[in-house]
Amino acid sequence: MAGLLVLQHLEQEEPYGIADASRDAGLDVVVHRTDLAGAPPAVDPFAGVVVMGGPMSAARDDGFPTRSAEIELLEAALQGGKPVLGVCLGAQLLAVAGGGRVFRDGPLEIGWGEVDLHAASGTDPLFGASASPLPVLHWHGETFTLPEGAVLLASSGLYPNQAFRLGENAWGLQFHVEITRSAVESFAAAFPEEAALAPGLLVDADPRPDRVSAAGRPVLDRFAALVAAAG
Repeated sequence: MAGLLVLQHLEQEEPYGIADASRDAGLDVVVHRTDLAGAPPAVDPFAGVVVMGGPMSAARDDGFPTRSAEIELLEAALQGGKPVLGVCLGAQLLAVAGGGRVFRDGPLEIGWGEVDLHAASGTDPLFGASASPLPVLHWHGETFTLPEGAVLLASSGLYPNQAFRLGENAWGLQFHVEITRSAVESFAAAFPEEAALAPGLLVDADPRPDRVSAAGRPVLDRFAALVAAAG
C-alpha cells in the first residue's frame, strides 16, 4: 500500500477531506504532528506529501521550530518528483522551497469566498475538470511570490497568487477545499478573533461548507490518484 505523509501543525488543522480521498484511493495516510513530534521523518519511504496549514509564518523560524526541516523535506520531494500538496501555510512553505518569498501584503482574507481559475487550470491534472469560480474557504494573512517556472492556476480579488503548480507533481493552494462543517467550527473555536472578521462564517443550514466540499473533493481525488500511481 502506498504511503502518504501528512504534516499537521496543530490539532484543528487536520487533513479532513484530503485524508478521506486518500484512504478511498487505497493510500496509507501517515499523519505527523509537528507540534507534538517535532521535525518530520525522511520523505523517501512515502509516495507523496501533504503539508497542512497553521498560524505560524512560513517566512520566519520564530514560533515555528520545524520550518527549516519542512522546507528541506519539500525540497527533497520536489527533487524526487513526488506528488506534493501544500494547503494554506503548506502552500507558502512550498513556494519557499521552490525559491519564492513569503510576506504580509494587505488585509486578512478570512471566510467563505471564491477563486477565479486561470486558463492554465483547464489542462491541469488537479483542476482540469473544475468550474470557475471555485468556492473555497479563505483563512490567511500572508502571501507569496511564485517560484520560478511555477504555473499560476487561481486568483482572488485580494490576492492574485491563490493556487499554483510547481513542476509536474506539486501544488500549492492558499485556500481550503478540504474542510467540513465541523472543521470550520474547529477553526473558529481556535481562532475566535480572526473568525469574528468573517460575519456569517457559522450559520445554521448554511450551504457553503457543503458547496466547498463538493467542489473540492474531485481535486483531492485526483491528487490521491497521482500518489497511488506513484506508489
